Amino acid sequence: MPEYMLLLYAPAADEPERSEERWAELPLWREVTESLREAGLLVANAPLHPPTSATTVRVRDGATELTDGPFATTKEILAGYYVLNCADLDEALRHAARLPTARYGSVEVRPIMDPGAVPTTGQAPAPGR
Repeated sequence: MPEYMLLLYAPAADEPERSEERWAELPLWREVTESLREAGLLVANAPLHPPTSATTVRVRDGATELTDGPFATTKEILAGYYVLNCADLDEALRHAARLPTARYGSVEVRPIMDPGAVPTTGQAPAPGR
């Protein structure tokens, strides 16, 4: 079955009460996660530390540049991810809609490229792989 990455984006939780609201959803997160595990769809999932813990790496003209913080400043942050084995995109989208973040943020769903589809030369991979 193809794998899909569900990237969880949420508004930055600058206010303490907003953060508390999100942690109050933990039972719902556990319920959804356990149902995905029981269905044999869950490959991996994890929350991420806040963007302030990020380090961005760039290599320019052979020199490595490190910048504290995320690559870009946005109103939404990448808060976590799920990797699911789903029959198709429609199934992945159905499960993405079940995640609490979909109610106040967004869930980006992307197929994960099969390592065998990565070209060994400079050509682009075949569409849909």
